[in-house]
Amino acid sequence: MPEPIYEDMQLALDRQKKAFLAEGIVSAEARIDRIDRAINILKKHGSRLSDAMAADFGHRSWELSKQTDIDGSIVPLKYARKHLKNWMKPEKRKVMFPLGVLGARARLEFQPLGVVGCISPWNFPVQLTFGPLAGVFAAGNRAMIKPSEYTAETSELMKSIFSEEFNEEEVAIFTGGPEVGTAFSRLTFDHLIFTGATSIGRHVMKAAAENLVPVTLELGGKSPVIIGRSADLKLAAANIIAGKTMNAGQICLAPDYVYLPEECCDEFVGHARACVSRMFPTIKDNPDYTSIVNERHYQRLQGYLEDAKAKGASLFELNPAKEDFSQQAHHRIPPTLVLDPSEDMHIMQDEIFGPILPIKRYRDVNEALDYVNGKDRPLGLYYFGEDKAEEKRVLTQTTSGGVTVNDVIMHVGQEDLPFGGIGNSGMGSYHGYDGFKNFSHAKSIFTTSKFVSKIAATMRPPYKRAS
Repeated sequence: MPEPIYEDMQLALDRQKKAFLAEGIVSAEARIDRIDRAINILKKHGSRLSDAMAADFGHRSWELSKQTDIDGSIVPLKYARKHLKNWMKPEKRKVMFPLGVLGARARLEFQPLGVVGCISPWNFPVQLTFGPLAGVFAAGNRAMIKPSEYTAETSELMKSIFSEEFNEEEVAIFTGGPEVGTAFSRLTFDHLIFTGATSIGRHVMKAAAENLVPVTLELGGKSPVIIGRSADLKLAAANIIAGKTMNAGQICLAPDYVYLPEECCDEFVGHARACVSRMFPTIKDNPDYTSIVNERHYQRLQGYLEDAKAKGASLFELNPAKEDFSQQAHHRIPPTLVLDPSEDMHIMQDEIFGPILPIKRYRDVNEALDYVNGKDRPLGLYYFGEDKAEEKRVLTQTTSGGVTVNDVIMHVGQEDLPFGGIGNSGMGSYHGYDGFKNFSHAKSIFTTSKFVSKIAATMRPPYKRAS
């Protein structure tokens, strides 16, 4: 089947916009119905989607897919369904004195934008398609979706099963390679949300700017972990390693490097080894351990390790069963710690997106703060410690999209917290009420009174001039 071209997608968008205008007021019931149909897809086809993701990755933990992509999509959809009637209520605003006492009123009404485009990535291909739909549908919009070509089986399955619940005037999916994504980015959407690499995000934003399409960019970056001297080091290592090995580190919010007190390094490495041994006593054929998505990314990560080793870093492969990965059915890489990396190593320049964890040491926490602040602002930042004064310093003297304290990644799962980046890690945010607002137009409405109009009339020409 030939890939759709720009004109085909623009025609689909035109049909959606026409249907949106014909619908008029998008009732709460219509919005809930669309959310319910999305939930039905996930409940009915969750197993098939998990199988497709496993096939696309070579191997991906079925339980992980259920937790992160299936249940992880149902939760935000149900949250939006529960709260959207309250979110839809007009928001009262104050008017300037004395207009309020004279009968004038002001309010915000949240109006659907129309059609929202969504470019979703390969690392959580279902969740990062359905998750944004919670806010898109709650706000009363229609959607067009371009899923990743890297997870082609999942993308084609989503296209098929969406058609069972939605007509193309409500949800349309276009699959294909980079040329389809490029054309999709140029469409005249009412809003466009992109999740993916910063380098691609720049191209998406540039293309959208040609039509002044507003964008939400959920990108990535090198999310740091700062461990204070007051931290429970065993807990810190367990939570960091759990986050780093989830989806084999192929997460935009994965801890990208650790900064810890110099005297704590050996103990941290010991706890990390023990944590991997508990979770993954074997790795090579372990159904709980996810593969690297494809050969290209596998070779990229192997190149990072070779580069770090060649430039003098100490590598600690956390491989409890001492398995040989040179011959394997899938692209698996055991968790690997890289001690004392130098700045000329690729792992300290690029977002890693894999199970490799650089570890840097500091004498004073100011070294860590200076280092973080000398880099692009990250999507996430993680602090471990019980020193509240130090915690406040870390939180107030660094800037990141979001923060989790004494754990990693967890803030993204809180529907009442906005999720988004800043600077090179993205712009705009969604989830929960913030997603509803992001995909709505907040229309300002001022209602005057006859009394105010009479007073205003006295201030109009002809003006009386002093003689």
